[in-house]
Amino acid sequence: MIDVNNRSTASAIISRIYKVFLYLLLTLGACAVLLPFFWMLSTSLKLPTQVLADPPKLIPYPITLLNYVEVFERTPFSRFMINSLIVSTLGTTVLLISSTLGGYVFASYRFRGKDIAFWVLVATMMIPPQIFAFPLYLIMRSFNLVDTYLAIAAPIFVMGFGLFLMRQAVSTIPKDLLEAACIDGCSEFRTYWNIVIPILKNAIGALSIYAFFTSWGSLLWPLIVTNSEKHYTLPLGLVMFSKQYTIEYGPMMAACTVTVVPLVILYAIFSRRIVESFALSGMKG
Repeated sequence: MIDVNNRSTASAIISRIYKVFLYLLLTLGACAVLLPFFWMLSTSLKLPTQVLADPPKLIPYPITLLNYVEVFERTPFSRFMINSLIVSTLGTTVLLISSTLGGYVFASYRFRGKDIAFWVLVATMMIPPQIFAFPLYLIMRSFNLVDTYLAIAAPIFVMGFGLFLMRQAVSTIPKDLLEAACIDGCSEFRTYWNIVIPILKNAIGALSIYAFFTSWGSLLWPLIVTNSEKHYTLPLGLVMFSKQYTIEYGPMMAACTVTVVPLVILYAIFSRRIVESFALSGMKG
């Protein structure tokens, strides 16, 4: 009896030590991830003489907002934010339509070559997006769409990841539910809109955030397809603070902070849906 109690006590102690060690390790990892963001925010609140001080100061003193004022006075940064919002919203909306429709078709219908077509589309995830830049630019130029919002948002209109995620999510819907809707007289579009879409809300939320983040932070493609400053997005606006031989770290960090804050807020709001969506996407192949 004593041995059983001792073993139980020892097991409880080991379990507690393991949890403490695990939480400590996770805390250190979180600090390592958050440190660059904290340094970015700290630098954005420093005076120019403090930015490159030796030794570096982690906490700015005195705190100043001059860098933020300079960002909006020197550049049309509010215009860049609006451009990024328009482009990201447009690209995300079109991607959700194409991905949900494609995922519904690939998960619910049988047709010749379905599996080959699906895996070919998914295989495009392994191709670097830079490879598509030149042919896509030629397509945009042939339609006279260069230097337009539509051209800037075009790369995320169709994504292999979106098709894969939606196909996996639709595959978790019971076939009996879709067949019952068909028996009750629902058209294909009504079944898709009134039954499939509400069930896919977690997957749609996850894909929305992924697509929005991808478009919001894109630099290479907007640089290629944009000719005028009026269509610049935020990543292109950040380049303005980098000169040939020097970088204005204070204003650039202030601009980076303004750029990142909306993404942090969106992720904080939809993080639960993202986790639930990726958990469900692996349930059925």
